[in-house]
Amino acid sequence: MIWFNQKQNAVLGLDISTAAVKLLELSKVGTRYRVESYAVAPLPQDAFVDKNIANIDVISEAIKFAVKQSGTKIRQACVAVSGSAVMSKVISIPASLDESELEDQILDEASQYVPYSLDEVNLDFEIQRVNEANSQMLDVLLVASRKENVNDRVEALAKAGLKTKIVDVEAFAIENAFVLLTDQLEGATEGKTYAVADVGATMATLNIVHDGHTVYTREQGFGGKQLTEEIQRRYGFSYEEAGLAKKRGGLPESYNVDVLEPFKKAMVQQISRSMQFFMSSSANRTVDGIVLAGGCASIPGIDSLVEQSLGITAYIANPFISMALSNKVKPQTLSADAPALMLACGLALRSFD
Repeated sequence: MIWFNQKQNAVLGLDISTAAVKLLELSKVGTRYRVESYAVAPLPQDAFVDKNIANIDVISEAIKFAVKQSGTKIRQACVAVSGSAVMSKVISIPASLDESELEDQILDEASQYVPYSLDEVNLDFEIQRVNEANSQMLDVLLVASRKENVNDRVEALAKAGLKTKIVDVEAFAIENAFVLLTDQLEGATEGKTYAVADVGATMATLNIVHDGHTVYTREQGFGGKQLTEEIQRRYGFSYEEAGLAKKRGGLPESYNVDVLEPFKKAMVQQISRSMQFFMSSSANRTVDGIVLAGGCASIPGIDSLVEQSLGITAYIANPFISMALSNKVKPQTLSADAPALMLACGLALRSFD
């Protein structure tokens, strides 16, 4: 199985999160991308435990459902493991080494940095660039994840009739999709620093992208599940009913003031805290804008609240803004789901590496 940059055929972007499976198929005509199909299949609460897959069969059924719903004919997919399940490090290797020496040297270095036996991990590397300080050395990105993190996803896909072509890392996939946001962001992104705050069902991830490359990632346990649980508690719904009411509306008038506004404030507080961690850990880096992604980015007014609180221009992620759509895709539905499809989009883009 490959992680990085070998030539691909078309792959589905398959984002397996704690609350849903999101599937996306892209094609490309000339320089323009086209959304061929997509689907979102919800997952029950017990599919994951502590961010680890707890029920492979339930996830494979959701994947099957998403494949059927989307109508895609592609049977190869790209999935991702989360940042907390991955160890990544840039190491420097002599440029004079041939291919086999390079691999030996990287494995030797990996054994120093990876906190597990190398037999227990999936490992890959990518040569990035010539080292700035020493032209005789190459900077190499080393990535490792425990085999179970990768194998559980591969098994869930196999049971759903799909082949795992690529296993990516969530932060790299977000970086991949970020390129498509330049039409949304004001002016060129070269040399600029953007925060991508991806707030999903159970996890809030902050990725800092400087000059198109991820330079910082932080995960926090926070997400839309807390809002669903508060609706459930306050209005006596089941968890599923609360989730539907959150999406479709029809809640009592008191909902906005008593439930939604406190959640929005808590969400902004989480983003602000993660931003402060970044600011304190990096030398004088200002942030030029913040992109809101994940299911919680669809909450009305969250962008203006982030702007007011943080004093930074906020954008709601829509990587599809300049794409063509097949007649299977409803523009309004895609637009509503767009912030939650950022990761799936970054994975689907691996078709065109």
